[in-house]
Amino acid sequence: MDKSDFQKTAWDTHFETFGSGARPPIGELDKSATDAVFVSSQRPESNGSTIDGRSLAAPTTQVRPQSQQKERPRQFLPDSAHGVGPYEIGQPIAKRNLDMDNQMESAAAPVSPSEDELLEGEVAWTVPIAHPKLLATGLCYDIRMRYHSELDPPKQRLDFHPEDPRRIYHIYRALCQAGLYKDPQFNVPTIERPLERIQARNATASEICLVHTANHYNFVASTAAMTNESLIHLERMHDSIYFNPLTFSSALLSAGGAIETCKAVVSGRVKNAIAVIRPPGHHAECNRPMGFCLFDNVSIAAKVCQADYPEACRKVLILDWDVHHGNGIQQAFEQDPNVLYISIHVHDDGNFYPLGPYGDHMHCGAAAGLGKNINIPWPTKGMGDSDYLYAFQQVVMPVAYDFNPDMVIIAAGFDAAVGDQLGGCFVTPTCYAHMAHMLMSLANGKLVVCLEGGYNLDSISKSALAVTRTLLGEPPDRIEKTRPTKSGAATVDMVRVYQRRFWPCLASDSKTSTKEGTMHGKVGLRVEDALRAYQKQQLCDEFDMMELSVFRERISKSFKHQVLATINYADAVPLIIFFHDPYHHQTGQDPTVGRLTDAELYDTLTWYREWAIKAGFAIIDVNFPNHIANADDIDELNYEKDYEHAKRIAERNELAIYLWENYIELNDSTAIFFMGVGSPAREIVHILNNRETFFQRISGIILFLDSSAPLPSVSDQNTYYLSKWFKKNSLVFVSGDHPIWTDNGGTKKPGKRFGAVRKSEVEGGVNDMLEKHREEVVEFVGARMGNGRGR
Repeated sequence: MDKSDFQKTAWDTHFETFGSGARPPIGELDKSATDAVFVSSQRPESNGSTIDGRSLAAPTTQVRPQSQQKERPRQFLPDSAHGVGPYEIGQPIAKRNLDMDNQMESAAAPVSPSEDELLEGEVAWTVPIAHPKLLATGLCYDIRMRYHSELDPPKQRLDFHPEDPRRIYHIYRALCQAGLYKDPQFNVPTIERPLERIQARNATASEICLVHTANHYNFVASTAAMTNESLIHLERMHDSIYFNPLTFSSALLSAGGAIETCKAVVSGRVKNAIAVIRPPGHHAECNRPMGFCLFDNVSIAAKVCQADYPEACRKVLILDWDVHHGNGIQQAFEQDPNVLYISIHVHDDGNFYPLGPYGDHMHCGAAAGLGKNINIPWPTKGMGDSDYLYAFQQVVMPVAYDFNPDMVIIAAGFDAAVGDQLGGCFVTPTCYAHMAHMLMSLANGKLVVCLEGGYNLDSISKSALAVTRTLLGEPPDRIEKTRPTKSGAATVDMVRVYQRRFWPCLASDSKTSTKEGTMHGKVGLRVEDALRAYQKQQLCDEFDMMELSVFRERISKSFKHQVLATINYADAVPLIIFFHDPYHHQTGQDPTVGRLTDAELYDTLTWYREWAIKAGFAIIDVNFPNHIANADDIDELNYEKDYEHAKRIAERNELAIYLWENYIELNDSTAIFFMGVGSPAREIVHILNNRETFFQRISGIILFLDSSAPLPSVSDQNTYYLSKWFKKNSLVFVSGDHPIWTDNGGTKKPGKRFGAVRKSEVEGGVNDMLEKHREEVVEFVGARMGNGRGR
């Protein structure tokens, strides 16, 4: 088959795919696109086929179970909105009529490259051709990216894949109808300096292989020569991705469009730009497509610009506000110190696509890139403007200013927008505009917006339009609600604390914007709550601790701010958990005025925390308040005056079990010690009594009990070996004036079910006991570490 014969075959494939009414004018399916398909079709299917000396064999792909693949909520719109009807295999894929689209878009076809653009092989130049205020904003869009569509959709008439080819057309149409771009089919531009068109081109194999393996490139290329039946089978073998004979061509244009848009901004041809491109890219990993993505467009563009403009584009910030974590971008730059990747996404403890822990806040990069990866993982859907703005104010912008990039790229998925069923969040177009506006203050305004996800056609159009207006210089509209949700603020604060070791700018003394629980909070705050808030700030500053959230409705209010941990609490290091009563404090009274004065605070666990850190331990610090919050009044921080004793104990026990199951039992700790001070000692023994795996994971238990604290014991129904284990692996200090020493004339020794009980010489409170028995605690821990590490 010669090339002219194949061109006819390519047209036939196009008609089979899009219907006879979809024929684009000459030039739309241009020579470069046909060549790309032709070259692919000429490759033999044998394993000996190569590119750049590497095998053409398709990469091995792990297939997710259907339940774990990216969701596909269906949109049901009227025919007038879709212009698409039912289609079957072997029949035209759509009834859509693109004649009007093609006439409009051909009239606005990309212009030829201007004389100031680089030719292949030329040395990159970096001096802007004009002051940024005199430059236009760029727009990259190409109809041919719409040719990537499903071959075998479900058979409901109006049921479409969310990654719909019309996504980019709806955005383009919105920009034209708003008068931002000159197109004869719409109103003339209503602004003095309309958008300047940036021509998309096919990305080259060498450019794509800056991020992806040659096997991956060859695999995607091979789809151009496959039959429809083979492509449908291939779709079912991959993770949330579909193919057709023109998928490869569209993917090349999408990556090439991102490259040309970024180069236009870096070189000074335009001041900033938006690339309305598809298929998206931020999920595509180096060796596999996934999550609607084939090539990692943003990563490829960033690497090309770094290579072509080594001085003008050395450092790149990539801000990903797609509702899904950009695992592909994170992978591409995980060890690169010159690319800062920040992703704001729904994580849901790894249960939201792309699933797993890779998008959590503890993934901070590796090797030379350590600290250059920041994930802000929302714990649930439903986040809105105030949460995203809080993330920008507290983390994104302080770090971005510190990093001082040469170019900023937004991986702009609009699936967190209001109305997007897949994302389930509530970000408005105004908020997207505000975030873009803040990022425009970086890198001398060199900002590129590259489309990623976003599956509600109305939402993405309005959001992209708002961002584009901001790029053109219009100020964003006002946002009324600026206070973040509690879960949003907690997530951002957690990330800020975790990242402080890499970014000193985040080590701020400022309090969180959610005033509850801080010393500057609402009137009527209990003293112990204010003291814990103060203690929390001290521990966060001194020991780099962060708050662990309690996601259980019945107890989350009562124990807010009460559970803190060092950032390495889940790592493969020894761990010590402190269960303790609230801060001890003493006050005097001025007899002349009757006011409290000379308040003193006592935190005798400070020494033990410092010792643990020096000995290489991670720490979880749990404060058990004396009062339980009223769960019926979440916002006002009121408390019930008289909680029944039994109910308070039940909630404390529930917290202990929750912490064990969610933060301790399954982590990688090499040794685990519990230290209970005062009444919370009983919560430790409660876990021992109620969780069979507890004693198997625990290296030792240390308890300090004053005269008012009852001795906790292994319950009677438990077997003999548990009492024996508790006796052998515990150290229980009981004050000298405890009733246990006077009952029965003080002659009866506590049984083994109480642990290894020791009578302390100290009488009274636990503070003096903690100070008195330091050496014994250190020796106990060191002996169970087996290497003297307790010292």
